[in-house]
Amino acid sequence: MDFWLIRDGEKTGPLHDFEIRRKIEDGELPASPPAWHDGLDAWKPLVEIDIFTREFEIAANKPAAEEISTPSESPKPPPLPVKIDYGRRFWARWFDLTLYAGFYWLGMWAAGQNIEAALLNPWTMFLRYVPWFVVETLLLHHYATTPGKWLLGLQVLNKDGSRLTLGESTRRSLRVLFTGIGFGWDLLAVFCQILSFFTTRRLGNTLWDHAGGHVVSAAPLNPFRTLALVFLFF
Repeated sequence: MDFWLIRDGEKTGPLHDFEIRRKIEDGELPASPPAWHDGLDAWKPLVEIDIFTREFEIAANKPAAEEISTPSESPKPPPLPVKIDYGRRFWARWFDLTLYAGFYWLGMWAAGQNIEAALLNPWTMFLRYVPWFVVETLLLHHYATTPGKWLLGLQVLNKDGSRLTLGESTRRSLRVLFTGIGFGWDLLAVFCQILSFFTTRRLGNTLWDHAGGHVVSAAPLNPFRTLALVFLFF
């Protein structure tokens, strides 16, 4: 909508309403100048035209620059990033996998399965860690940790400190299974571990946590838990 204004005895216009709004917001237009647009019976003070009344109310309530309080102290610099001990994460991961594998093969033996045949079956060897990652998904979702991570004081959380949702923990575990350990399958596992090492150095975080926006918090090592991990590992 186009408007005409009378300022200092001179008529100016046409001005689009968005131009007038901007001038009101910037303090360039007072409320008193007469204004008119097509369809208006007579000239009216700008403040009495409905579409601008709200603009003047906002401008009147806007604090002046000098009234805006400034902090009495200079802002503190952000904390330095926490250096994560990736060696601790590595051993926590492989403790979990080794502990699970111990129960897995013990269960196979107790069920009367032919262990030698199972070791030679490529599908058994390729898929043997899949059940663990189902368990890990639930542990991370409910407790934010796993046995190995708990013993070494590690927790997996979102950046806001919340625990992972079931979907988030599922996606994280799948990324680890595919790209972190390569299903634990011989040379593929070695390749994935090397790739993860260099990717982590480049990104500053593991690929699965970088992709999911997760962080791994590390508490000080507890000597008794560390000894328990070493004992259980062997």
